[in-house]
Amino acid sequence: MQKFKTEIKWGLIFMGVTLVWMLLERLTGLHSTDIDKHATYTNFFAPIAIAVYVFALRDKRATDLDGKMTYKEGFLSGVVISLIVGVLSPFGQLITAYVISPHYFENAIAYGVANNLTSQADAEAYFNLKNYIIQSTIFAPVMGVITSAVVAFFLKAKPETSQE
Repeated sequence: MQKFKTEIKWGLIFMGVTLVWMLLERLTGLHSTDIDKHATYTNFFAPIAIAVYVFALRDKRATDLDGKMTYKEGFLSGVVISLIVGVLSPFGQLITAYVISPHYFENAIAYGVANNLTSQADAEAYFNLKNYIIQSTIFAPVMGVITSAVVAFFLKAKPETSQE
C-alpha cells in the first residue's frame, strides 16, 4: 500500500474534483433548467481531468522518484491512478445520484422525450444509475490510461549523466 501512496492520494483527489464538478453542474442548472446545455458544458471537465493527471505525475516524479521519471514509471503510475478512479467511480455515481443531483435522471429523460430526441423507453434505458455506473467504471479507466500515456511522455525526466 505504501508503494502506491501517491497514486491513492491522487485517485481520491480526482474523485473529489469530479464530485465538485458535478456540484457545479447542478448549481449552474445543467442538471435541471439548462439541461439542454449539459452535453456541451460537461466536456469542459476534460482539461481539469488532464490537469489532475499532470499534477499527479509531477508529484510522483518529485516525491517518489527524486525528480527522475521514465516514461514507463509515469505511465504505470497513471494506470494505477486510473484503476483507483475506476474502482471509486460507482461510489461517485451514487453520491451524485442520491446527494448532489437526485433529479438529474428524471430531468434528462423528460428533456429528451419532450424535445423528440429519444423515446421514453430509450431515455429510461440510458439515463439511469445502473447504466451510468457501468459507463463510468469503463470510461474513467480507459480515458485515464490514454491521458497517462500522453502526460507521462511530456513529464518524463531522465537522470542526469555526469560529464567527465
